[in-house]
Amino acid sequence: MSNKSIIQTDQAPAAIGTYSQAIKVGNTVYLSGQIPLDPATMEVVPGDFAGATRRVFENLKAVCEAAGGSLQDIVKLNIYMTDLANFAIVNEVMATYFQQPYPARAAVGVAALPKGVPVEMDAIMVIS
Repeated sequence: MSNKSIIQTDQAPAAIGTYSQAIKVGNTVYLSGQIPLDPATMEVVPGDFAGATRRVFENLKAVCEAAGGSLQDIVKLNIYMTDLANFAIVNEVMATYFQQPYPARAAVGVAALPKGVPVEMDAIMVIS
């Protein structure tokens, strides 16, 4: 596929497995799951769920920007949480990163996530 490119930035955590931070095909970017890792230390950020969620959005933002877009270009956001009781916190934090129209979204409760984190998000972005 000749129009496929790998997106990589040191402003987001390096991949901790066999995946790329994002893949761009044409004007569509598929962002891999981000967890609350500090890209400088590759350690899980300490603190509460809101802080973990902010770190995930900052990581997604960095990958979006590396691909030539922004969070506002995200058309689909998938959120995975180990405790759906945190759903309201996700909404509060997300409102500080996005304006209407919001992306399509799914919020899924899962048993566990990498490195024992409480939240992970992946996304699809379309750059105008």
